[in-house]
Amino acid sequence: MLAIAGGKGGSGKTTTTLGLARSIDAPTLAVDADSDLPNLHRLAGVPRDPPTGTCGHPDPDARGTETRILPARSHEPDGVGERLRRLHDAEDADDTPSVLVDCPAGAGPDATVPLRIADAVLVVSTPCIAALRDAAKTAAMARAVGTPLIGGVLTRARLAPTGVDDLLGCPVLETIPRAADGNAATPLSDPSVRRAYDNLADALRERPKG
Repeated sequence: MLAIAGGKGGSGKTTTTLGLARSIDAPTLAVDADSDLPNLHRLAGVPRDPPTGTCGHPDPDARGTETRILPARSHEPDGVGERLRRLHDAEDADDTPSVLVDCPAGAGPDATVPLRIADAVLVVSTPCIAALRDAAKTAAMARAVGTPLIGGVLTRARLAPTGVDDLLGCPVLETIPRAADGNAATPLSDPSVRRAYDNLADALRERPKG
């Protein structure tokens, strides 16, 4: 289970969750863990209500491999943590998809729970100073709960500013360019954005385990 996290809303976490899920060459389940401000379903173009069970809605724009989308529940009787733990346990079974979690923004308990449950954290930020500082706080939260940082992603950027690796405490694995004006509302329809997420999937696959 990989948590896609960042300090500020609008940093590109949801786009990165879905873009990476579509680029991974294996069955993947993208999960929205933000019950207050869910938007993964909207970006993916699937119903707001989660289906029965934990398999998720089929992604209508999956490219070659099976991607499924699991929207956030408006009410979690056992809490989002218990839901993610069940998904994490199922992920360990054979023939189940990899799980990517679109985490809530901020530094509250709702943002901390997915970091604690995940096997690794991918930190997402735009290149502005305020967003990077908040992303560094998210990285510190992940370290505080003992979950390794696998890397960082900068969205709406062509190059990573000097010193970002040191600020986040992990390498920037990919920069995701700003979508062309005609694709601003649907960034994953932009070929350059899709290629960047393909590169990110390759970078994650090539990183050593453990």
